[in-house]
Amino acid sequence: MTDSYVYVLTALLPLTASILVTQANPYHALVLRGILGAVAALVYTVLGAADVALTEALVGTMLAITLYAVAVRSSLVMRLGVLKEAIPDWKAVSKSDDALIALQQADQANAEQPSFAPLLSDLRTVCGKHHLRLELVPYPDSQALQQALVDKEIHAALRIEHKDRYFSESGFEPNSERINLHDESYCSLRIRIRRLYDILQAELTSPAASLTYVDLATSPEVGPVLAPVGEQQP
Repeated sequence: MTDSYVYVLTALLPLTASILVTQANPYHALVLRGILGAVAALVYTVLGAADVALTEALVGTMLAITLYAVAVRSSLVMRLGVLKEAIPDWKAVSKSDDALIALQQADQANAEQPSFAPLLSDLRTVCGKHHLRLELVPYPDSQALQQALVDKEIHAALRIEHKDRYFSESGFEPNSERINLHDESYCSLRIRIRRLYDILQAELTSPAASLTYVDLATSPEVGPVLAPVGEQQP
């Protein structure tokens, strides 16, 4: 008579697999993948297939989880392009958290100059809800920032625009629900991924930004290249 615990262990395989495929959090899915592999190796051992159990433990579980962890860590990131001049001391910061602190300190030192530190904080909050890391990518000038968006090096480009000059040159109308049309400057966030744009459009609460979806497939141009506020065009 076959021991009943064998049936119990075998039943855990489809149960664990069903829970695994329904996980929305990728990190929880990694943990469940490890549990699934451990259960599978245990079942193989009980059924007398020790060599298969060893293969499952070393290759099917440990190696797979390692590769999945690397893939999740590298893919769940929002690369946000910004101008290097927006960070007072970029060389001194290496993470987006440090960059945010630097921006906030710059705001306190010169409150009259526009900044996207509040918007950056809101972006980190929204990204955190969807298990995304916010990575700031600096660029030396506007041309490089725009080209990076066209070349798909970044997912979005963030910069401060001058309202009058930008409207007159591009004809673009901002999202009036988000920004104050009486302000001379505002934060412009151009996003090339539709799903990311939909998420930010629905959940971003900052009133200081205008969101624009850029469809590179139909229009590779992302608008005129503008100098930062206070900088003259050549």
